[in-house]
Amino acid sequence: MSDPGFAIEHEVFSRAEVGRVKSALACDSLNRSRAGARHILSSRPIAELARDERLLELATRWLGARAIPFKATLFEKSPTANWLVAWHQDTALPMDTARVAPGWGPWSKKYGVSYAHAPARALEKVVALRIHLDDSDHSNGSLRVLSRTHEDGVLTDAQLLERAQRIESVDCHTLAGGVVVMRPLLIHASSKATSQKPRSVVHIEYTNSLEIEPGMLLRVA
Repeated sequence: MSDPGFAIEHEVFSRAEVGRVKSALACDSLNRSRAGARHILSSRPIAELARDERLLELATRWLGARAIPFKATLFEKSPTANWLVAWHQDTALPMDTARVAPGWGPWSKKYGVSYAHAPARALEKVVALRIHLDDSDHSNGSLRVLSRTHEDGVLTDAQLLERAQRIESVDCHTLAGGVVVMRPLLIHASSKATSQKPRSVVHIEYTNSLEIEPGMLLRVA
């Protein structure tokens, strides 16, 4: 069966459930930036969400083995925090220890966490679930993807641009409670919102082992 590198799962959660998550996050002491908050898996409502059986089953289906959440990020667009993201792949992973290894690097620090740009062989063992806390459509900067581009491996900036000019994008629209599943090597982007509607998304990454390669241990963040 052909794998486009993404899927939209509607109505995974009820509006009441995502409303409770939004209320819990509003009361949580997250270290927010203009675009949201990084490294939030230690937040109790996010940890509970990441281990919800519906998400674990969905991630396991895509990974082909038991799923472990290891990273969570909150993205928030609003009239006061409106931003765009150019076409890119998600190639950096949070790592327990910085070390020299074939295919890994360059390394960097984000909010005190070591990150490495990972090789395709490692990124193929990761899947992201994007839980929508608000309705998402073309007017509030929804995710756009280029189908099947995860099959091309880690690409250069020039290769990303070439594909963005050649391949028709797909808008990932869903109502609050929907989940967009995405492989990290899939080329994706989002535009600035053109309406006043907020768009909050919890982006959780899963793998089947924190030791993603021998000697290379992911950090839970």
